[in-house]
Amino acid sequence: MSTSISPDKLSASPKRPWLGYVLIGLAAGFLSGMFGIGGGILIVPALVYVAKLDPKVASGTSLLAIVPVSLVGSISYAVGGNVSVWLALLLALGSVMGAPIGTRLLKIVSRRVLQSAFVVFLAVVIVSLFVVVPSRGTELNLTAPMGLLVVLLGFVTGILSGLLGIGGGVVIVPMLMLLFGVSDLLAKGSSLLMMIATGASGTVSNMRNGNVDVPAAVCVGLAASVTTSLGALAATLVEPRTGSILFAGLLVVVGGRMLADIVRGRRAERAGGAAA
Repeated sequence: MSTSISPDKLSASPKRPWLGYVLIGLAAGFLSGMFGIGGGILIVPALVYVAKLDPKVASGTSLLAIVPVSLVGSISYAVGGNVSVWLALLLALGSVMGAPIGTRLLKIVSRRVLQSAFVVFLAVVIVSLFVVVPSRGTELNLTAPMGLLVVLLGFVTGILSGLLGIGGGVVIVPMLMLLFGVSDLLAKGSSLLMMIATGASGTVSNMRNGNVDVPAAVCVGLAASVTTSLGALAATLVEPRTGSILFAGLLVVVGGRMLADIVRGRRAERAGGAAA
């Protein structure tokens, strides 16, 4: 017995916003290359509002999309000698250990309190980026004590990723510059290399839970890969101070988005209390 789908049902099926996916990818790819981040700060909300994806699915889709982006970006930085494989591996080691802990803590710690604390942290980092100017002539001397601290940085970043759903580059890049004196270009290139491992490992669990829209991720990821190298090139052309100021501007956007989430949450609580 054969089954058929009526034309009415076919016409009623939702159409994918392929052009939207491409535009999202092109913008996210440039940001990834320019700042050494995964691009999730743009991809996730864009997929929610443009493609109407569930936030969990949007996050999982974004994580898969950043894998090819991170690969292209890290290669672009490596061409100029601005990638440390050991630095990326140590960061990835800490991040992989920290992410599950962050996910568990999310069940017992208030997300809003964490977001508020993270906004304060971002404010401190933003101010610091205007004060400390990274030197591009600095060579990385990765000693054993420094290696342990790098793993710790990755571990803390992994916890924050699990708790807040943020990309590692937003934390790792400025911390490498401010705390370890790493060149801004080396920090961005190594951050992108780290994200290949973290993005792939996170995607495995997301796929098991059905939280990945594979066609959307492939489309966004391929489009983003086109502009990632352009972003990396732009990063090498701007002066270190200008790069720090631009990165501070990105962090302002991240902090503003979190503040908006906090305000929306409070309004929802008040509306719920009034209705009760």
